[in-house]
Amino acid sequence: MTIQDRDKRALAGLGVVLFGVLVYWISASAPSSGSKVVAAADTVDRAEKRLANLRATLATVDGKEALLKQASLELVEREKGLIPGDTANQAQAQLLQIVRRVAEGETPPINVRQSEFGQPRGYGDFYGAVSVSITLDCRTDELVNLLAGLSQQPEIISTDEIRFGQANAKTKSIATRVTISGLVPRRLVPQKKELSF
Repeated sequence: MTIQDRDKRALAGLGVVLFGVLVYWISASAPSSGSKVVAAADTVDRAEKRLANLRATLATVDGKEALLKQASLELVEREKGLIPGDTANQAQAQLLQIVRRVAEGETPPINVRQSEFGQPRGYGDFYGAVSVSITLDCRTDELVNLLAGLSQQPEIISTDEIRFGQANAKTKSIATRVTISGLVPRRLVPQKKELSF
């Protein structure tokens, strides 16, 4: 097979093109030490505005630190009202003692007939709640005084539910079931395990 003139010219042109591509590739991939990217120079006005913003932010830091310190002190004071205990059961027993102490301190003393503990549950991200349900026979005014006495305790407790039963016409007392909850640290509440399929 012979190579004709036309094929020779095509091969020479291809060689020239390949040489040009090789030179371009080498020059583009070589690091250039002569050109550097320089950030735009700030103007005096921009620098003064940035300085004024930084000074304004710095001036608020002391006020924010004082507010943080005050909020931390208030939080520590309020958390003294959490029901103490190492476990949820101990906290529930402590809550029942508080309720019985207040009931016995009423005039006339209110007798707590039955008590039942509820399931501990979460209350927000940082706290939990334990509850106890009590059954008692008392008049309406005695129940109001009991609830008022519970609200005056230093612990953080509240009434969740009140159910009234049948009234006794002779003594004017009503069978009542009251559910009372108290706040505890979140660590006392068992974590729910999620089911995985």
